[in-house]
Amino acid sequence: ALFGAETSSHHKMSDGKTNMSQLLPLELIDKCIGSKIWIVMKGDKELVGTLRGFDAYVNMVLDDVTEYDFAPEGKKVTKLDSILLNGNNVSIMVPGGKPNE
Repeated sequence: ALFGAETSSHHKMSDGKTNMSQLLPLELIDKCIGSKIWIVMKGDKELVGTLRGFDAYVNMVLDDVTEYDFAPEGKKVTKLDSILLNGNNVSIMVPGGKPNE
């Protein structure tokens, strides 16, 4: 079978646990602390900044933030020293910052 045990990336460890050889979401975010991160919000906003910390709800503290607001009138760019971001409004997080920066 194409997706059978022979081709599966899951390997049973001696203690019976499954090794998925991947990061959990909060582990990935933790690795981004101190680094640039690009955040796409629900709605028309994107932010790029340095991740300083987060909690279990993915509320985040960012420093040296550039906020991009894509309104019908055009793009508005705002620079902020720091921001507390509500995790409920986050759509996508991309480690490394915005591709064109």
